[in-house]
Amino acid sequence: MVNFQYKEKYGLEDYRAIMALLRSEDGCPWDKVQTHQSIRRDLLEEAYETADAIDSGDMDNLREELGDLLMQVLFHAQIETEKGGFTFDDVCDESCKKLIRRHPHVFGKLELDTPDEVLATWDEVKRQEKDQRSTAEAMESVARAMPALWRAEKVQKKAAKEGFDWPDWHGARDKLTEELAELDEAIAAGERVEEELGDVLAAAVNLARLLKIDPEKALTGSTDRFVARYGRMEALAAEKGEVLADLDLDGQEALWQQAKREEKA
Repeated sequence: MVNFQYKEKYGLEDYRAIMALLRSEDGCPWDKVQTHQSIRRDLLEEAYETADAIDSGDMDNLREELGDLLMQVLFHAQIETEKGGFTFDDVCDESCKKLIRRHPHVFGKLELDTPDEVLATWDEVKRQEKDQRSTAEAMESVARAMPALWRAEKVQKKAAKEGFDWPDWHGARDKLTEELAELDEAIAAGERVEEELGDVLAAAVNLARLLKIDPEKALTGSTDRFVARYGRMEALAAEKGEVLADLDLDGQEALWQQAKREEKA
């Protein structure tokens, strides 16, 4: 049993102390052997679970998931503290200074009146901080670990700010048709298929951006509908005393169309 003071209510300093305790010699056998790399996926999973809580509107769950996400921040900071690197206080210090620098309209004399002006200033200050002297360098700084659709969208937005963009969504829609034709050619030739398929996806993201649609949200919605329709297909097959997997493609397609019609009814 470790020396620990139980309380009715805990705060941030308690959270930090608990994390340090878990990582100590007398702490948890699992926690104390973790590294930045070994808990990398945990950080991503907690971020997505927090996003799910936001989407569901469940504030009790959001409170819990934000705590789990904070734990990941404390975990990584504790690992560095033990190595003699940075501390959690260093993380807070750097983040506070960044917020002050990137809000000159709040902490300085710059006057900005609209959210768009604020975002433009934020981007400009960020580029200065990172010594990004070209748009290409700014594009390269977009995290590769980001979901591919979001990364493509963010890179395209940076190009658009420099004027490299279609005047409206029609040009992006035509480009998607062009990329689909090139994919067909690649499939027929049996070469560069992955490359051309990637171009099709990038073109679809560009179209979504100009239509002001979040590509990740759009694809998530499509996947949700697929799951729901498939479940209905299984139910329809069961009502007939059949197993969906045993039906031929025509039989499955008929059930798919029926499920789709019911969904739109």
